[in-house]
Amino acid sequence: MKYRDRAPIDRVTIPIQRFIKQEKSGGLVLGISVIVALVLANSPWRTEYFSFFDQKFGFTFRGETYLEFSLLQWINDGLMAVFFFMVGLELKREIIAGELSDIKNALSPVIAAIGGSLVPALIYFSLNSVGEVHSGWGIPMATDIAFALGVLYLLGDRIPLSIKVFLTALAIIDDLMAVLVIAFFYTSDISLMNLLIGFLFFAAMFIGNRIGVRSILFYAVLGIGGLWTAFLLSGVHATIAAVIAAFAIPVDVRIKESVFLARMKKLVNRFYRIDPDDKVPTVTFEQLQVLERIIGDTKRATPPSQRLESFLSPLVAFVIIPIFAVANAGVDIVDISPDTLFDTNVATGVALGLFVGKVVGIMGFTWLFIKFGVTSMPRNMDMKKLLGLSFLAAIGFTMSLFITQLAFVTEVYKTQAKVGIFVASIAGGIIGYTILKRQTAPAVKDDVG
Repeated sequence: MKYRDRAPIDRVTIPIQRFIKQEKSGGLVLGISVIVALVLANSPWRTEYFSFFDQKFGFTFRGETYLEFSLLQWINDGLMAVFFFMVGLELKREIIAGELSDIKNALSPVIAAIGGSLVPALIYFSLNSVGEVHSGWGIPMATDIAFALGVLYLLGDRIPLSIKVFLTALAIIDDLMAVLVIAFFYTSDISLMNLLIGFLFFAAMFIGNRIGVRSILFYAVLGIGGLWTAFLLSGVHATIAAVIAAFAIPVDVRIKESVFLARMKKLVNRFYRIDPDDKVPTVTFEQLQVLERIIGDTKRATPPSQRLESFLSPLVAFVIIPIFAVANAGVDIVDISPDTLFDTNVATGVALGLFVGKVVGIMGFTWLFIKFGVTSMPRNMDMKKLLGLSFLAAIGFTMSLFITQLAFVTEVYKTQAKVGIFVASIAGGIIGYTILKRQTAPAVKDDVG
């Protein structure tokens, strides 16, 4: 169908859908959101900007208020739980049927991720070993998947698919390590009773999985109303519940691929044999029955976990992460002096941790384990490309900003950390892009399976 023959609404929605499907779009929207936050934080409306996210909301029942938190907390503990749920789904998919399902393929990104997490933390801690500032060691550990992959996909077919998969796996493992750090080091006093209640809800979800429950609503009610709420009240960060919940979502199908293909062939042939009625815009009753069978079988042939991931991916990339960035990335540069900005080593530690630590950790650990024969260089990878990827891994916006909110109570320290994140992420992205762009030969399509 020609563009001019489409319905007016399609002329608006189709370009939007194409934009959303592009891998680089999420990183672009995140970048715009960060810029918006910085502009608002340094505008004449900066007081209103900060006070807006300090507003408190809760639930009132019989005169008692429950779960009363600021808007910023609801964003970081509530909306971001969906982001962490996505991380859990991606991690589970990679472990079961992706790059991490084969130990040989998984070893390289796992080693690179471990080095790229430990060295940044050590660099930060070496500069900030005492006082409240020492708790920021987790900030430079993680890589921002959306931003790093967005920059990488700007290079198009210059970069082989296997290298893009390697960076994706590295970033996912990075996020997993950050989740573990949050779980064990950034929690308040723990209520064992609420924690036990949370795990009971998880057990119910797991049992539902094993007995064949495929209803998304079932897992949503138990996951949000039970597991997430219990963790929120337990003292363990609520986003951890989202990662745990992801591992209870079924990954198997009710219709095997071979059976699905046979059914689709039969249903399509049946639909083809039905006499169409082109005079009316509706389908016949018999056609409708065939279409409903096709939709039902397609749903049964798709794992619930992948249906959820497909549904949540644009929501996370284009709604949740931008809201998080606008709420957390604002740095009031107008009211802070250079002396105040650098009266501690927080900014320096975060910046060096990301910019230097990521490169040294990823390159160093990979080279060392290759040298000892533990692993080998990934297909289509060389040290120069690995160097470029290491700089891209220094982009730490989302997870680093998130851990910043958990690590510090003092606002000045939060501001210092954000400055360090911005400087290292921008520099790492530019340098990584420049290095990889020199790989000018279009990539040969490769099989990553």
